[in-house]
Amino acid sequence: MHISKQLAVQLDFLALKFNHIDFIEKDPISIPHLFSEKRDIEISGFIAATIAWGNRTSIINSARKILEAMDFAPYQFIMHHSDQDLQKLENLGHRTFRNIDLLYFIAFLKHHYSSSNSLESAFDFTTNPTIQEALTHFHNYFFQLPFAPQRTRKHVSTPSKGSACKRLNMFLRWMVRNDQQGVDFGIWNEVSPAALIMPLDVHVVNSVSELLNQPPIKPNWKNAVLLTNALKELRPEDPVYYDYALFGYGIANKS
Repeated sequence: MHISKQLAVQLDFLALKFNHIDFIEKDPISIPHLFSEKRDIEISGFIAATIAWGNRTSIINSARKILEAMDFAPYQFIMHHSDQDLQKLENLGHRTFRNIDLLYFIAFLKHHYSSSNSLESAFDFTTNPTIQEALTHFHNYFFQLPFAPQRTRKHVSTPSKGSACKRLNMFLRWMVRNDQQGVDFGIWNEVSPAALIMPLDVHVVNSVSELLNQPPIKPNWKNAVLLTNALKELRPEDPVYYDYALFGYGIANKS
């Protein structure tokens, strides 16, 4: 995958255009921006990223309803909810992300935060320095509880099965990147932005196809890495900066 100098200029222009606080309102990242406390940002961001497929307005509405049921205090809810509190979540979810999946997420998060102050440690970047290793570790760790529903596994992908892991890579972008533009949070520092992998969703796939004048690539782990490596030629310290360019271009030009 080769990016010409002319396309590089276009990508820089597009990234500058969309990497702006005006991007937040209509994107799922608006959900964690409702909060200022680190663990609230992590939890709300993880939930919003997990259900981030389909119409963005619908994603945001679904996430807000979940957080409203948590009284917009996700960390406190996770750690101190009662069985009666959980009943408020009974009919909430998003598309195939159902109540049973949400309840397991809550159980996992309570288990994790009982011994850690940040969700960052769940990825164990110190032992797993590559994103591929960290995401594989996270998947295994997330489903270690004995009552983990088999059906919930489809909502937390892993590169070990070839998945592009779009939603988790997007979540990592939110947590890790810190360029002072006000969109991403940059509250995690155990992994460098240089290590991040592009969130390869349908909009990015279509943008790559149109801008490079080639057939659409498959949204898998291999191609997410290939695209990231191509973008590293432009910005080795922060290749997923161009997620703004490719995603923004895809949103702006979708039919």
